[in-house]
Amino acid sequence: MGFDAVLLLSFGGPERPEDVMPFLENVTRGRGVPRERLEEVAQHYLHFGGVSPINALNRDIIVALEAEFATRGIDLPVYFGNRNWHPMAQDTVERMRADGVRSALVFPTSAWGGYSGCRQYDEDILRAREAVADAPELVKLRQYFDHPLLIESFADAIRAALQDIPADRRDRARLVFTAHSIPVSADVSAGPPDEGGKLYSRQVAEAARLCAAATGFAEYDVVWQSRSGPPQVPWLEPDIVDHLGELSATGVDAVVLCPAGFVSDHLEVVWDLDNEAHQKAGELDMAFARAATPGTDPRFARLIAELVEEHLTDVAPRRLGTVPGYGCTVNGAPCAVGCCEPPRRTR
Repeated sequence: MGFDAVLLLSFGGPERPEDVMPFLENVTRGRGVPRERLEEVAQHYLHFGGVSPINALNRDIIVALEAEFATRGIDLPVYFGNRNWHPMAQDTVERMRADGVRSALVFPTSAWGGYSGCRQYDEDILRAREAVADAPELVKLRQYFDHPLLIESFADAIRAALQDIPADRRDRARLVFTAHSIPVSADVSAGPPDEGGKLYSRQVAEAARLCAAATGFAEYDVVWQSRSGPPQVPWLEPDIVDHLGELSATGVDAVVLCPAGFVSDHLEVVWDLDNEAHQKAGELDMAFARAATPGTDPRFARLIAELVEEHLTDVAPRRLGTVPGYGCTVNGAPCAVGCCEPPRRTR
């Protein structure tokens, strides 16, 4: 199949204070989230002027990707669409059709398997195509949690963060990886049914293992952040803030935090880690440094270009891990029957 374009497909975020509540209503539609919870989360956005950094960061990635395409001789325009805020995926697919695009590759800004990390992007593609007459064919690129360029970027960010730890604590700093928590039931159903589930948590653990090995850390932790939803629904644990308290109780007085589950510094990184986790570390007299996410690293645009070239030139995929990866689907079809089934909503 020939391709006419690339679509960067992301979560979306508000860019003005008046966007915040409509955005959160889009995110939580059909989930029965109480209004007071939305108002609480809205304050996190308003703390930063009502602007999530995610859209600007994605536009920067697109500029870098266009430059990388130029150096490789890849003549494909790059479009930008979101699930929850403008530019909405449906509107972007409509513009692509009007521009004459017949077939495009889709890069999701999630490296992972699971419902929210993979299948929900399939649903975005399906919904957008159903809304646009004569929509282009859309082929989603594969999961890239163990791509060498992603691991190299995180590893260099960990090394840089370690230098921010005071010299007298640096040698005993604990390396802690975080990723977005999800309901335990969603993790159990992550991946093709015949593979035993938990694809998301296994991929996160594998990425952490690869990053720790690349930076020479024999010991490290994998924890979770940004859980939401009713308290009676079990989510992946431990939470990062709770974990800092547990580390302090064992005598740990320095931590390097790597948000391995995120490709960019969007709000859940800058609030949950740079604000809440950093504040908790201060209360515990714990030296704290947070590694950068890879989205602003030039290697990230190279990574996307390599994923695209896998389809344009049949170049062999580059992977470092042993945990399976999937995600390459056509027109919103799931990877397999029953793969990453959506979690049941509890009101």
